[in-house]
Amino acid sequence: GKYDTVGIDCIAMNVNDILCVGAIPFSMVDYIALQSPEPDLLDEIGKGLLKGAEIAQISIPGGEIAQVREMIRGERDNFGFDLVGTALGLVSLDRIIVGQDIKDGDTVVGLRSSGIHSNGFTLARKVLFEKGKLSVDNFVPELDKTIGEELLIPTRIYVPEVKEMLSSGLGIKALVHITGDGLLNLLRVKTDCGFIIDSLPEPQPIFKLIEKIGSVQKEEMFKVFNMGIGFCIIINPGDVEKVFSICRKYNTECYRIGYVHGSERKIIIEKEGLIGRDNKFSKLY
Repeated sequence: GKYDTVGIDCIAMNVNDILCVGAIPFSMVDYIALQSPEPDLLDEIGKGLLKGAEIAQISIPGGEIAQVREMIRGERDNFGFDLVGTALGLVSLDRIIVGQDIKDGDTVVGLRSSGIHSNGFTLARKVLFEKGKLSVDNFVPELDKTIGEELLIPTRIYVPEVKEMLSSGLGIKALVHITGDGLLNLLRVKTDCGFIIDSLPEPQPIFKLIEKIGSVQKEEMFKVFNMGIGFCIIINPGDVEKVFSICRKYNTECYRIGYVHGSERKIIIEKEGLIGRDNKFSKLY
């Protein structure tokens, strides 16, 4: 029954992706397919879209609403919906950043996520609601909130801080949105290189809860979830402190989590003893 944050998620998943080529998002249109045009539902979705647009510093000049009762079903009768967004960003053709200049020793900076963001909900629901027999209204002490409140924390929008980094002339080599596939997203950069992740911060309690209740292996946790890091910046080591300074300005937690190493496309997460390649994680030892 809570619909006022899903609009933020929709915008976040669009604009955070646009940042990954060094572009600045400026506009988005939305499409909502509805089971029924319930005023309360549309009002709440609209609140999230407005909030997300304000954070991302974009406009929403138009959109579309379609009533397609035969195609949409929701848990709550007449409240089923499908929310879609398409966003635009701007970057000069000679300033596109896709990792082409990455070299050995470059630093990987991770920006903190707000939680599980918008990926891994199939596994989260299966573990928490089916296996764990929890409901959205169950208060969980280690989360200090209900399961429903935790899962509906909106995806963090990284536009303001990354936008300032891009305009500050920093030696940014790549920008990576950590979504489905987790830190394996680092391997999307356009270069043959490897990554050593040697200093990950402690993930938020929701991840440990899912891992514990579902007896989920570390390999799957790191494949499905962001595990506390929502966005990565690969940067010249000399500019790391400037990145930290900009993040502090926007109250964004950030960490030096690793570095570029070698010419094989793989990720080693030292603390967890994992190696990622071929779109999966496996045990390193």
